[in-house]
Amino acid sequence: MSSVVIRVLVGSTNPVKKGAAMKAFAKAFPDHAIHCEDLNAPSGVADQPMNEQDTKLGAQNRATYCAHFDSQQKYDYYVAMEGGVDYFDEGPATYAYITVRNQQGRMITGRTANLPLPQFVYQRLEQGEELAHVMDDIFNQHNIRQKGGAIGVLTNHIETRESVYMQGLVLALAPFLHSEMFYELPV
Repeated sequence: MSSVVIRVLVGSTNPVKKGAAMKAFAKAFPDHAIHCEDLNAPSGVADQPMNEQDTKLGAQNRATYCAHFDSQQKYDYYVAMEGGVDYFDEGPATYAYITVRNQQGRMITGRTANLPLPQFVYQRLEQGEELAHVMDDIFNQHNIRQKGGAIGVLTNHIETRESVYMQGLVLALAPFLHSEMFYELPV
């Protein structure tokens, strides 16, 4: 392992998001030490985003907040994950947008796969409830968002919120891993 440390600031104090960032960066940069810290960064959108536009904006806002917070540029990357729901042609689903921003201001936003949601769950979300609270209620659990999330319980823990965020983050890192190929990135 290299002595070079990559420092990552995650725009959430949720341990699932910090864990996903730590694991994704460790996979993407196996020859580096990874140091992750978290920050309660505001999304600027509703607690339960109900469309792709707001979900994407929430992730971008959190990453941008982290970058502005880091006035001394102690971190190499700023990462944010924002979970949302929407009603697609196939029915209701949950997903997340993932934003990675580097010290130079280059920002990439990616997206996870959709997890279908039951219609009755989506109806409760439309009435103002958050997915985590609805899933806690349905599955008689507490604080599911810091465990496997809806993804965990609905896939029988084949996948989890952390594993899906981790995959989305690794994919969003591709332009940073091969910056010479992504010359169109804004500086």
